[in-house]
Amino acid sequence: MERGSFSSSKGDSAEFGAELSLSDKLKVFKSTNFDPQSHVTNHCGAMSEKEIRHLCIYLVGLKKASAEEMRKSVYANYASFIRTSKEISDLEGELVSLKNLLSSRANIIHGIADGVRVESLNDGTDQSKDDDLDIEDPEPTKFDKWLSQYTENLEVLLAERRVDEALKALDEGENAAEEAKEHGSLTPSALLSLQNSIMENRQKLADQLAEATCQASTSSFELRSSVKAMKKLGDGPRAHTLLLKSHQQKLHRNMQSLYPSNTSHGTAYTTALSHLVFSTIAQAANDSLAIFDDEPAFASELVTWTVNQTEAFAQLIKKNVIAAPAASGCLRIVAECVHICLGHCSLLEDRGLALCPTLLKIFRPYLEQALQTSLKRVDLSTAAIAASDDWSLTYPPVAGRSWGAASVSSAMASQQKLSSSAHRFNTMIQELCEDIGSLEILPLSEQALEGVLQSFNSYVNMLINAFPASVETENLEGSERRIVKIAETETQQIALLANALLLADELLPRATIKLTSSANRSDEQPRRGSANRPPEQRELKRRLQRLVDQLRDSFCRQHALELIFTEDGGVRLSADMYLSMDDSKEEPEWFPSPIYQELFAKLTRIANIASDIFLGRERFATILLMRLTETVILWFSDDQNFWDEIEGGQRPLGPLGLQQFYLDMEFVILFASQGRYLSRNLHQVMKNIIARAIEAVQANNIDPYSVLPEDEWFADVAQIAIKMLLGQAKFDNTDRDMNSPTASVSARSASSVHSHGST
Repeated sequence: MERGSFSSSKGDSAEFGAELSLSDKLKVFKSTNFDPQSHVTNHCGAMSEKEIRHLCIYLVGLKKASAEEMRKSVYANYASFIRTSKEISDLEGELVSLKNLLSSRANIIHGIADGVRVESLNDGTDQSKDDDLDIEDPEPTKFDKWLSQYTENLEVLLAERRVDEALKALDEGENAAEEAKEHGSLTPSALLSLQNSIMENRQKLADQLAEATCQASTSSFELRSSVKAMKKLGDGPRAHTLLLKSHQQKLHRNMQSLYPSNTSHGTAYTTALSHLVFSTIAQAANDSLAIFDDEPAFASELVTWTVNQTEAFAQLIKKNVIAAPAASGCLRIVAECVHICLGHCSLLEDRGLALCPTLLKIFRPYLEQALQTSLKRVDLSTAAIAASDDWSLTYPPVAGRSWGAASVSSAMASQQKLSSSAHRFNTMIQELCEDIGSLEILPLSEQALEGVLQSFNSYVNMLINAFPASVETENLEGSERRIVKIAETETQQIALLANALLLADELLPRATIKLTSSANRSDEQPRRGSANRPPEQRELKRRLQRLVDQLRDSFCRQHALELIFTEDGGVRLSADMYLSMDDSKEEPEWFPSPIYQELFAKLTRIANIASDIFLGRERFATILLMRLTETVILWFSDDQNFWDEIEGGQRPLGPLGLQQFYLDMEFVILFASQGRYLSRNLHQVMKNIIARAIEAVQANNIDPYSVLPEDEWFADVAQIAIKMLLGQAKFDNTDRDMNSPTASVSARSASSVHSHGST
């Protein structure tokens, strides 16, 4: 990417850099004509110190992104890379063998050719002299004596396994052969004899060293010495293979003394085996790098060998330790063993061996199996407790693996009261998240997070089934019906809401923060501000809140139905209660209708209970009262039968019915406003309802405003009704002003009001 855009401002650089992909950013550096010195001079010469600092930061970030891209590319083609490297290593070994063979054949051919040429130079005149000379054995030459002595000494060194001296002797022989070849001091046959002797003894020494590497009694020092000697002899590929084979044999011998046991659920066996396997791999890697450095062929063979050893180790752990616990849902056991393996494996990353993906490829199915079985156990255990839960809120129990002394004291201090089933659900989820969170495996953490949400959804459905009017049923295994103890009183029903709210608002986010990759792993309670939460936590909170809203809506729907319908299925809120008022010849008793008196009484009771239970969460209590009021009014607003009778029935809505209707709506608006749960939506809906009733009266050629009192009259009557329903006002039947709002409130009305308020 060109750097010119960075000279203007920091903002331009950030914006321009963010719009380009990594390949576009690196395009300028891929050019064959790229000159670093010229690039820096042209683009950075006029930059200030601050701009240069920002450029450095940007380049560091670009370097990290490039390294990450390289890492992803390597992992994506890892198998092909290993296979190709192995083939290259094998091919190099074959080429070395072929080179040695060709060299040997060439020496033989040259020797034969030289011998034939020397013999062909002799003519017939000298034949008699040669015959005379052949009569007696020729005297051994100086070279023959040296070669005989050299061969004898070399054989002695090989027999006594004096490797260093033998290597030195072989080097001396090769040097002598090279000098003789350069100066022509030896005949071709003598030179060939020397070279063959060196080659044969070199092969003998290599075979001796190879045999030594396979001996169980060979120490680590002797092994490294033998492998180094084989490398010096030119047999590097076989030496490296034998080095790894020796470590593998040593590993298998040591593994025979380890046996899986039932004690500590196999964690002791896992720890010992992990230490043994990965320490052996580490030692093999150290020996390989120390002797062969980082040559690609040998590095490829080392990586392949370590992967094979890791896979064999994982298969042993799977068979002897984690298979049975995973099937039975013992997530903690499986997680502990996998955590131990990953801990030992991660120590090899400093040596360039990333073997954790190999382990996870084998362990992940069993982790997922254990996770799913554990989540199912959470549902079963919670359902069993919910069948006998009395829905009374208590402090959390001290028992529980995930509850330390600090956690318990923190819970007591924050007044975290739940019912017994919610305590069980929270404890099991806390333990599950601890087990999965310790592994720090992002895909598994995501599955666990989704599983926690599903389990909470199942628990919320159980709470919905605990409402008396709920007819919803749910199966755990597809055949058995879930049994939940009914929450009969309003206090118990609000406790259901408290369970869901505390779990969704505080306890579950605190537990699942261990599952999110960007979350802080401290034990401190997460802050309430949404800006301080990572994106995963904000999404989790939204989904949990939607489930709580479902429970709250079920609560409001049940209590709205109790108000609207009678036990025998009749409707308490009907049009007849307003239409019949104009048929009566007696003066009406201006007081809110009974159904709205009951609504006020119910909301007052719920508000009192909620103020104690939702301490510190008053907003939830306010929204609960708001939603309950809206549920009743919206049902009334959408009741087409009611409005058909009001607007087009046989009996029209008269002035008295309109006045009572107006009073009821103003009464609801007043007490909802005083309770601070009058939403804008509710207020607008009620205003629309009043306007619709007025239009119905106008349709009958009646001026509604001529028959309706002033707005102050409705407000006064509604306010007095609230005081009487709360028992804060008493009115006698004597000395009443007939023009006052309370003039029509008889003693019988007051007594009926008190009777409704006490129910």
